[in-house]
Amino acid sequence: MPDLTASQRAALESVRRGSPVLNRLVGLFEAAGVEFYLVGGSVRDALLGRLSSDLDFTTSARPDEIERLVRRVTPVTWDVGRAFGTIACQLTEADGTQLLVEITTFRADSYVDHSRKPEVVFGDHLGGDLVRRDFTVNAMALSMRTGELLDPFGGLSDLQDGLIRTPAAAELSFSDDPLRIMRAARFTSQLGFSCVPEVVTAMSAMADRLEIVSAERIRDELVKLLLTDDPRPGLDLLVETGVADVVLPEVPALRMERDEHNRHKDVYQHSLTVLDQAIVLERQRGHAPDLVNRLAALLHDIGKPSTRRFEPGGKVSFHHHDVVGAKLARKRMQALHFSTEQIKAVAKLIELHLRFHGYGEGNWTDSAVRRYVRDAGDQLERLHILTRSDCTTRNLRKAQRLQRVYEELEWRIEALAEQEELDAMRPDLDGQQIMELLGIAPGPVVGQAYRFLLEKRIDDGPLGPERAREELLAWWDEQQRTGS
Repeated sequence: MPDLTASQRAALESVRRGSPVLNRLVGLFEAAGVEFYLVGGSVRDALLGRLSSDLDFTTSARPDEIERLVRRVTPVTWDVGRAFGTIACQLTEADGTQLLVEITTFRADSYVDHSRKPEVVFGDHLGGDLVRRDFTVNAMALSMRTGELLDPFGGLSDLQDGLIRTPAAAELSFSDDPLRIMRAARFTSQLGFSCVPEVVTAMSAMADRLEIVSAERIRDELVKLLLTDDPRPGLDLLVETGVADVVLPEVPALRMERDEHNRHKDVYQHSLTVLDQAIVLERQRGHAPDLVNRLAALLHDIGKPSTRRFEPGGKVSFHHHDVVGAKLARKRMQALHFSTEQIKAVAKLIELHLRFHGYGEGNWTDSAVRRYVRDAGDQLERLHILTRSDCTTRNLRKAQRLQRVYEELEWRIEALAEQEELDAMRPDLDGQQIMELLGIAPGPVVGQAYRFLLEKRIDDGPLGPERAREELLAWWDEQQRTGS
């Protein structure tokens, strides 16, 4: 096993001795005669110099005893999953610094037959707990009593070599918890590590076992992958091993066979490039990692495989792939139990991602700008990011032209917003005023009148109450005469 560096030793000792309130908690576990170790990702991150204030511990104590000891230090405790052996608490230092601590009883868990939930068995020793962990870099433990680093599976060596390896045989590890297959891909992106060949082989061979894992757990792992700084390596691994065919089949379907004339670009690689560029724009525009933005970027072209047509003259078309893609994204996200709000947002962005290109060289009328803003609604900023990211052409002149045209559109939106309050685009008369003016009761006609005034607002800008009344009465007279 490689030796710890001086900085690694200092980092571990800082965790062990740097917090008075944590020292008190450790002392209580020692006095109770139970083992207590910093474990898993907390040890890994400390060795990498990126430890957060969220700490994970494992112990020989059972959940009831854990809770009893923790309550002697802090009243802020909660039951994360007593059946799984986990009790959490919040520790507060004298200076107000807060630590979020999770403490779990030694355990071993595995999936039984076709169950979607793992069976949990509490263990009696650390070795049994560590061998059940997902990867060697997460199977190290720091004794809070002695400061000894326990590393029975070579996690420190793999950490220094940047490798993802399982403590037990990969097939056994993935059989015990198939979600580890997806975690391997996530850590590829999160840590910038590479999976050893036997892990990659097991991922391919056992991808179908993910079918017994709940949709929520798969979704959560996919979300963690997408929110890393660089999701591309992990997504590539999911696709290359066939795992994506099980959990997100619309993405590998983008690897359409190109015809012998190479008449369209690689849609899969294009989609990953759009995702890369969307992440860059997130940062440049001052946004935190945005799941909706990243899902829309990854999935924006998933309607292309089913809409591809080879046209006369050597061209390839994907007519209505935006509408088809929005439907496919909605269906997949529902299957993965994303929230209704997230599903609506991603579907809207995919459906609108071509809207900008319908305006040619940027000769936008004021009414076209208003419609663009109206249709985007609260997704306008995300639509800006997606549309800009969707330009992946290698033709520098074309790329510069598209960038210039879109910048002009954003300027136009800002200018009109200042003049007309575009963010609150509504007709100049509300529903009550419409009913009073026309002398009608609530019903479908009120909605028709409201939409008429909104269209006039978009076409002509703010009308003002007086002109709005004149336009509405003229419209109503027309409806009465034609019987519409």
